[in-house]
Amino acid sequence: MYHIALKKKIPAAILGILVGWLALNKFYLGYTKEGIIQIILNLITFGAASIIPFIEGILYLFMSDKQFDDTYVYGKKGWL
Repeated sequence: MYHIALKKKIPAAILGILVGWLALNKFYLGYTKEGIIQIILNLITFGAASIIPFIEGILYLFMSDKQFDDTYVYGKKGWL
């Protein structure tokens, strides 16, 4: 039933964990404004804010497919 989560959850998690400093997980999920904010935060904090997408990536992996879809695909929640 939750086909979108299977297509988006794992890639978004991997992007968040590996290249979160580029906010690619945000852009991949369609959150352009949040992606730009994340990049700006990373520049201002000299990369310290990249912990946010790293944690998000881990959270994506441990969420159920339904919870991921309800929160990030249908609910359009841009942040933790």
